[in-house]
Amino acid sequence: MPLTITDTMQIEDWEITEQFIRAGGPGGQNVNKVSSAVELRFEAARSPNLPEPVKRRLQRLAGRRWTKEGALVIQVTEERSQARNREIARERLAELIRRAAEKPKKRIKTRVSLNQKRKRVEAKKKRGEVKALRGKVEE
Repeated sequence: MPLTITDTMQIEDWEITEQFIRAGGPGGQNVNKVSSAVELRFEAARSPNLPEPVKRRLQRLAGRRWTKEGALVIQVTEERSQARNREIARERLAELIRRAAEKPKKRIKTRVSLNQKRKRVEAKKKRGEVKALRGKVEE
């Protein structure tokens, strides 16, 4: 079943590979026997369902989780249940892609008003005068 990101964006199952590995941490002997941690790998660079701008933003958001081959790797070891870890990994992937799908607002350049510049210079002059009066007192 495909992973639904938004109304217009879906990720097909063939684009995601999941590998189950042994998790460390609490869990007693169960940890040594069961592969409950999940490593989700999404081939984002080759995905036909993501537009180019979304791919670029996703790469920036992913950071170290983005591989040289253009895949996004998410590891989840939080729960003792393999199924729950799998759900968490898919939720994280969907949330990351949703954030990448949001267009950033264009920055509007602003200027410092002449009045603010004048006030800043006056404050600096006053401070300089105060500092100039410091020093040894001559008798």
